[in-house]
Amino acid sequence: MVLVAIDVDSTLHDYWEQFRQAAALLHGVDLPYEDQTDWAVDALSRHQLAAVIEHTHDDTRISEALPYEGAADVINGWRRSGHFVLITTHRRPDAHDVTARWLGDHGIGFDALRCGYEKVIHCQEVGAHVLIDDSPTNLTAALAAGLTPATIAHPWNAELSAREPAIVIADDWAALAERLAERHPELASS
Repeated sequence: MVLVAIDVDSTLHDYWEQFRQAAALLHGVDLPYEDQTDWAVDALSRHQLAAVIEHTHDDTRISEALPYEGAADVINGWRRSGHFVLITTHRRPDAHDVTARWLGDHGIGFDALRCGYEKVIHCQEVGAHVLIDDSPTNLTAALAAGLTPATIAHPWNAELSAREPAIVIADDWAALAERLAERHPELASS
């Protein structure tokens, strides 16, 4: 059994478009996806960034997100094959119920859901083997902790993935599943 930990925003759905819309609405700042070549968002102050994240993580916007094509099929296949799926997100802890509803509404099965911080530490504590996440910080920490880090390709993690061949990167969920099966053959049976 492989314990696969999976992030939500920009991993299970296109979070950047929600983030971009909120930055424009709240602060009049346009943040084109293709221009976000690192994790920092220099066009926003720390206070503005917090407001944008809070705006995008309210119950309505969480419920409106649409999952990436193929995500549910891959994840449900892993679960049918006996693997454990932990959904782990940096959303505020009280976003647990709306996040669980969103996952259920979109047919994304899971065995555990955690909303909170210190994601990689939690993954280590529960014995995760794989962390699928978009954050360069989390991917690097997962690699250092001995997990297999994996990601959907985004402009902000492309450079890291090029520097770190141990990070599994793909353009979509079907390709990500294939590449992860190369590292964890037991995932191939899904």
